Amino acid sequence: MNSKRQFTSTKAGGLDFDSQPMKLWQKAKKLGVWDPADIDFSTDREHWEGFDELEREVLLHLSSMFIGGEEAVTLDLLPLIGVIAQEGRLEEEMYLTSFLWEEAKHVEVFRRFFDEVAREFSDLTRFHGDNYRLIFEKELPVALNRLREDPSPVAQAQASVTYNMIVEGVLAETGYHGYFEMLESNDVMPGMRKVVGKLKQDESRHLAYGVHLLSRLVAEHGEEVWEAIDARMNHLLPIALGMVDEVFDQYEELPFGLQKETFLNFATSQFQKRYQRVMQARTVVSG
Repeated sequence: MNSKRQFTSTKAGGLDFDSQPMKLWQKAKKLGVWDPADIDFSTDREHWEGFDELEREVLLHLSSMFIGGEEAVTLDLLPLIGVIAQEGRLEEEMYLTSFLWEEAKHVEVFRRFFDEVAREFSDLTRFHGDNYRLIFEKELPVALNRLREDPSPVAQAQASVTYNMIVEGVLAETGYHGYFEMLESNDVMPGMRKVVGKLKQDESRHLAYGVHLLSRLVAEHGEEVWEAIDARMNHLLPIALGMVDEVFDQYEELPFGLQKETFLNFATSQFQKRYQRVMQARTVVSG
């Protein structure tokens, strides 16, 4: 029995530095090296003390959704990394090591916000509605942990849609965009503005990998994978948009100039762009 192990880094040709995962790896090394402990929240604390009760409540609401989501994706990413490693896709696994590291830092920095700015130590799950819990307590962990037993291309595609296209592409990207614009337009909390700027950079790389992975799966495995992607998107998108309704419908008036339509329009626009990019891989296969 030949048990000789094959190493990508020593085989003819070595690493594919021109591949999308390796390009993302290079960006992660340059742009992803920031320390949550270095963020100066002193001015944010002063601003927090000047906010009224509604402003504080809405900031707590949004931030509680962010930190819960970041913890969930930190916990649930490992099965996908495992599948990629088992397939010997070293370039992708190298990038995914930074992916997980970044998600963990996102959890840390939001906890610093609650501890040092809001000084809030209560149970924040009171802000998590039915659609939020459905995504983060059921759909996400089930789809990702399924990969431990079923590493098939269809299962990988369903996991990536859930993680990358919906949780990151619809929820995180939309939330961080709106959160940053809210702080920027009101010229408040410079520490959190710096944080969200870093998070947006990190998430853009995560989303780029998700589009790469889904496009590769469609290109390699064809219509069965595309149908799984399409069905999963159509199943999860209404739940994700329902989370936006859950937030805004709780308040008769919203501070900081927040408008639900801005969030919904941004979310659907970004979703459609990435949907079209993945569908291009299907066109190439069928063509």
